[in-house]
Amino acid sequence: MGSMNLPLKTSSRTWKSRIPNAAQIRADVLAGLVVALALIPEAIAFSIIAGVDPRVGLYASFVMAVSIAFLGGRPAMISAATGAMALVAAPLSMEYGLDHLLAATILAGVLQVVLGLLGVAKLMRFVPPSVMTGFINALAILIFLAQMPHLVNVGVPVYVMVGVGLAIIFGLPYLTKAVPAPLVAIVVLTVASIALGLQARTVGDMGELPDSVPVPFLPDVPFTWETLTVIAPYSLTLALVGLMESLMTAKVVDEQTETSSDHSREARGQGVANVIVGFFGGMAGCAMIGQTMINVSSGARTRVSTFLAGAFLLILCVGLGDVVGMIPMAALVAVMIFVSVVTFDWHSVAPATVRRMPWTETLVMVVTVAVVVYTHNLALGVIIGVIVSMVLFAQKAATQADVTSVLDPEGGTRVYTVHGELFFASTNQLVGRFDYQEENLAKVIVDMSEAHVWDSSAVAALDHVSEHFRKHGVEVEITGLNQPSQRLHKELTGTLSGGH
Repeated sequence: MGSMNLPLKTSSRTWKSRIPNAAQIRADVLAGLVVALALIPEAIAFSIIAGVDPRVGLYASFVMAVSIAFLGGRPAMISAATGAMALVAAPLSMEYGLDHLLAATILAGVLQVVLGLLGVAKLMRFVPPSVMTGFINALAILIFLAQMPHLVNVGVPVYVMVGVGLAIIFGLPYLTKAVPAPLVAIVVLTVASIALGLQARTVGDMGELPDSVPVPFLPDVPFTWETLTVIAPYSLTLALVGLMESLMTAKVVDEQTETSSDHSREARGQGVANVIVGFFGGMAGCAMIGQTMINVSSGARTRVSTFLAGAFLLILCVGLGDVVGMIPMAALVAVMIFVSVVTFDWHSVAPATVRRMPWTETLVMVVTVAVVVYTHNLALGVIIGVIVSMVLFAQKAATQADVTSVLDPEGGTRVYTVHGELFFASTNQLVGRFDYQEENLAKVIVDMSEAHVWDSSAVAALDHVSEHFRKHGVEVEITGLNQPSQRLHKELTGTLSGGH
């Protein structure tokens, strides 16, 4: 997660300029297979979080991966059913059923296309790193809390299996990274559960797994205003959360590979893919940070890996559905706890980091996490986090504004030098920083070469300063305005004066 806070590296290379050779295609094929294996447990687990049959998440992951391979703007990025989207969708599916969830998914996709056309990708620059860190940390906490129902009032064998599963997941990479550790944990626990005859809840107990490829159909919901009012809030949240996760993941891949990608196309592609997913019976999805990093670190660099990840996923589920149905839920709980642990940015809460970072950034991160965990609304947490960050920044910028002065050696002229950013928050005290009653003063020069004028309140403040001095018979000259400030001052001076 720490890479999200690094500055974006620039490179003249783009994905479009790279033509894959045989070695690269081979790497993409193998990476796609590894990702497909890693997707199975998480897609099922995310389905459980959302309160739907496992096949809903599996269908979503298959359709999403295959669709975004053609529609997306970030090659080698993996999109599928995710914990963030499952958490948002859970209340809707549990209260109104699967068909309303599918309708909400389709509407979310439409909203994402609209937001993509409006250039929402460019707004990501206004999301500060502290909010992004809070977003990721809150997501990790929510994923962990979602496992609690599977760990309360269960037998000792379940706790033992979860413990063994975590030991395998965290320990196996020290021995080998040839296969995904979560997959090994699931296989081991499934075999042990069957061999020992353990009485534990399985994936098959949660619902039927797919036995055929998905086919498109219309969600069975009434096309009424009431339906729209029910799904619209969820759709908007899904659209915003999906875009934020996808664009943040794309940024990470940009940095890791030192290449650029089309984030606007990615936003539109995510929308179209979710529309397709909804019609094929899947829940809303977006980019997955974990699986994407597995893909990239395995050598994937083209869209082939993304497409094959989805294709291999369907083949494994349809061909091995009976085996997947015997997976104990304890194994998936272990996987999801692992996902929450590795998702959380532990560096952000380390004492050394907290001491070194400005307290305002730590506060923004904490506020974002608190809002998300309290409301279970990731988009609301990010929005409030951005607002808090903006207010704190404005407050800090306002305190940097200052006025110094020096009297001309010959007397009669005083030069005031204004420093800092002048806007609505910093101009409140500006007028009072000048001495309008100084004796034997014929002229005042207001030097603005160290300042920048941002809005009408700053222009109005300068006009008030000039007006006060002229009332005392002192000539005022404003100098040093940079070009943007001078243009704004010229445009607004007449308007503001005319309003008095």
